[in-house]
Amino acid sequence: MRQPHESKYVPALGFHWLTPLYDSVVAATTRERTFKQALIEQAGIAPGHRVLDLASGTGTLAVRIKQREPLADVTGVDGDLRILALATRKAERADVAIRFDNALSHELPYPAAHFDRVVSSLFFHHLSWENKQLTARELFRVMKPGSELHVADWGRATDVVMRGLFLVVQLLDGFENTQDNVTGRLVPLFEGAGFADVSLRRTFSTAYGTMALYRAVKFG
Repeated sequence: MRQPHESKYVPALGFHWLTPLYDSVVAATTRERTFKQALIEQAGIAPGHRVLDLASGTGTLAVRIKQREPLADVTGVDGDLRILALATRKAERADVAIRFDNALSHELPYPAAHFDRVVSSLFFHHLSWENKQLTARELFRVMKPGSELHVADWGRATDVVMRGLFLVVQLLDGFENTQDNVTGRLVPLFEGAGFADVSLRRTFSTAYGTMALYRAVKFG
């Protein structure tokens, strides 16, 4: 799922023919198992929670959440129908019940104050600043008072080596949209959308730069 206001949709790896390789690429370059496990633990999902996986991709995170907490109601949403087909098959193979919806991040098909938790991984760096703002406000709308947002994405480099490695991501995904991540603008992004207690919780060094985990709370 990428830029909501662009007329031409761009798939996860840039081309639809690369979509089947998405899981292998992410696993090989981002320490996916480690950071997604940390994100799930950070989210503290409980029985009965309604959970939204924003830009769910092939469904890896959603499946792991459902396996960890079978009594949670897990929904994945993504703008790419082809990648959602992969996610549906993955959930079926894992024998878990997950609903996958096709929608863009700034126009979610859910009522206000609906979710207890929203999680997202490796999505916000694809968006322009304007679309980051639209998406953050839309998440605030669909979340319940007292609910939590948990995001894993590229963050401010922890050292010069991590900053150099991140140039590869910027070359592939664009300098302007990824610059918000590497300069630490996600915290003020979520604060500007109305979230409180916004914080950077953990970082991980990966082959392509620093992976950061964020937490934000919707009060009121």
